[in-house]
Amino acid sequence: MSSTTLTSTAGAAPVFYDNGDHHPEQGTLFGFWMYLMSDCLLFAVLFATYAVLGRSYAAGPSGADLFELPVVATNTAFLLLSSITYGFAMIGMLKGNKKQVLVWLAVTGLFGLGFLTLEIQEFVHLIHEGAGPQRSAFLSSFFTLVGTHGLHVTFGCIWLVTLMLQVRRLGLTRENKRRLICLSMFWHFLDVVWIGVFTFVYLMGVLP
Repeated sequence: MSSTTLTSTAGAAPVFYDNGDHHPEQGTLFGFWMYLMSDCLLFAVLFATYAVLGRSYAAGPSGADLFELPVVATNTAFLLLSSITYGFAMIGMLKGNKKQVLVWLAVTGLFGLGFLTLEIQEFVHLIHEGAGPQRSAFLSSFFTLVGTHGLHVTFGCIWLVTLMLQVRRLGLTRENKRRLICLSMFWHFLDVVWIGVFTFVYLMGVLP
């Protein structure tokens, strides 16, 4: 940010004024990167907790007894495809094509809702089978890790719908483009975290 000095009258201190050469979008993106780094620490702690408690079954069921890999694989496909469709929305943004952005954001949201639906069904099934979070340390850490990721996806879907309404009403303004970029980083971050969950929790969980 630059400023200009005005020479004042005899003996008075010089006066500075801002000529408007500033970039709030850079501060926004930097702040959002800081938020993502804090989320990285949060998930790192949850992964570490699961690593310690993931084999503490308390004579209860293990991951091999509970996890249904075909369902989890479908869920993973939903989230991976949602990242691809969000990428198409970003291409539309670069082209200035409002309709393309809205269409691909809607498809992304549908994949996100599909992911959440399968995850909720999994949780309901586990609790119905008596494998709720209170059953063992393994299940407590599992529900906490996977549930926290699910809450992030829920927030992402709400943010996505809100942004769609803003784009539809105001168009691809500079502010909306900045918001699309921030949501893109957030959505891809959730994708990366889920790959870790799928590998570390589900795939390793079914091993003897």
